[in-house]
Parts: sequence; structure tokens; C-alpha cells
Amino acid sequence: MSNLLSPNVPDGPSEKPSRGPVAEPYTARSVELSPGFDVWRALPQRGRRMVGAWCFLDHVRSPDRTLDVAPHPHIGLQTVTWLHRGAILHLDSLGNERRIAPGELNLMTSGAAIAHAEIAVDRHAALEGLQLWVALPESARNGAPAFEHHDDLPLAHFGTLEARVVAGELDGHRSPATIFSELVGAELRAIEEGDATVPLDPRFEYAALLLEGEAHLEGTQLPEHTLLYLGEGRERLSLAAARESRIFLFGGVPFGEPILMWWNFVARTPDEIARARDAWERGRFGAVRGYEGDVIPAPPLPVRLRAT
Repeated sequence: MSNLLSPNVPDGPSEKPSRGPVAEPYTARSVELSPGFDVWRALPQRGRRMVGAWCFLDHVRSPDRTLDVAPHPHIGLQTVTWLHRGAILHLDSLGNERRIAPGELNLMTSGAAIAHAEIAVDRHAALEGLQLWVALPESARNGAPAFEHHDDLPLAHFGTLEARVVAGELDGHRSPATIFSELVGAELRAIEEGDATVPLDPRFEYAALLLEGEAHLEGTQLPEHTLLYLGEGRERLSLAAARESRIFLFGGVPFGEPILMWWNFVARTPDEIARARDAWERGRFGAVRGYEGDVIPAPPLPVRLRAT
């Protein structure tokens, strides 16, 4: 999805991860993704720009509005689309056309440049899910673009919890999705009300977002529309949840490279941002065939990103 109306995303290196376990809440903000369609943006925030390589998280909850995100560009990142309700049609400049339904994963790797569009399959049905971005490391960010769809993701069980591993690895259960950093993203669902313990990698920093229901992590309640940053150094996570509650747990090895985020681009320098914007405005990202309508124009560059 596109970061349509908030081009001035906080940039720079992520805050240093906590050297030990913490429980820091960060309230998501409401953002208009497209006219009449709002999302809850949990990442980035001024106090927490990244969690591992994860640098962007929108929680989509729309009971009565349709999603229609016109073609827009990306560089330097991977998009991770994960739905709970509804269905979306993905179209991109590589020629891919793929429908995604709940429990399936769409993973798009921008490499140096890609463009895509996303449209709700049923314009009258409820739509709920997540759109996340993963910052690509220097070794991968200028590579070829790619797209993957996965509908058979590993499932792990921890007491009353069922964990679907969307990306990376959790307790030896590895997603088939191609990634370029050590990380994890998993949906935890409480099959029954009760307590559970989830094994973690102490090298990772973690965060959690309540998707629905009620849950406590290490005795801390997960409020609605709030990202709970959990820090580093945890070998396990204690969780108590009501039946059918869902939590998205994500994290990774702290990202060691400074990044610059603006609009739909993840780069390293203002010059890279300016070049990518110019390339999009000149039509050099490739056409997204199958979409009826205009592309999304790039916002004006802020003064801090203009050539001097």
C-alpha cells in the first residue's frame, strides 16, 4: 500500500534498542490511506522508527469502505500483506496479478524499483489486515524486483496459542518467504482462553500489536491501536489471552544501517530520494497493467530533501 498522505515520515536511524526487556507503548495514529479509507499507523513513530528491519506497519480495519490504491512506486523495501478479513487484488509492474485472502501472504520485493496497485475484491465487504514494510539491507536494496505469494505457511503451537509464521523463523518454524535480514513476523491466535509461553530469540528486539480480542503480555495489557515495544534480551514471552484473540508479534536483529524514509521510498541519502521521485514522475518505474485509472503523483519534495 502507499503512504499517500503522510510524506514526512520520521527518518534517520532507528532508536537504539533496549539492552533488556521493556514494555513501551506507542499509540498508533489514524491516517487516511485513500479518500474515505482510514488505517491505524503503528510504525514508524518519532519514538520508535524501526523494530529489527521492520520499518512500517498499517493496521487496516474497514467495515464499510472500499480499498482502491492506485499505482505507486517503491524502492529499498519489501511489502508484506497479511489479511484477516476480505480479499485484495495485487497488480504490479512485473505483470503479476494475484488475489490474496486471509491466511495467505503477498510479499513484494522492490529492489531498485517497482510499482504496484491494490484493490479490494469485494467493494462491499469488510476488510481487515496488515501492511508492513521491511527495509532491505545494502546487499539487497539495489537488486531485481520480485513478487511471491504463499498460501501454505508453517503453524506452531504454544499452549493455548496457535502461531502462523508469516516471515522469518519462530522456534524453528520457518516461513518460505524470501527475506534478507534475520527477523520474524507471526500471528498469534488464542485457540482457547488461557496462558501460553512463546520461545524467543534473545538477539532480537520485538514488538506486538493487538489485532482483536484481549491479551496481556508479561502482565501488561495490550491496548487497542497500540504497539507494545518489548526490547531485546527475551528468551520467552508469557501471554494470557481471551479465546480467538489475535496478536501480531514481530521483531529481528536490530537493523545496523541508517535509513531515510520519505513517501514510499526507503533510501540512504536525499539524492536517492530525489532521483526515485523524478524517475516515477517520468514514468520510468514501468506500467501497472490491469488498473483502470491514473497513477498516484509524487508529493513535492520537502526542502530538506532538495538538491542544494
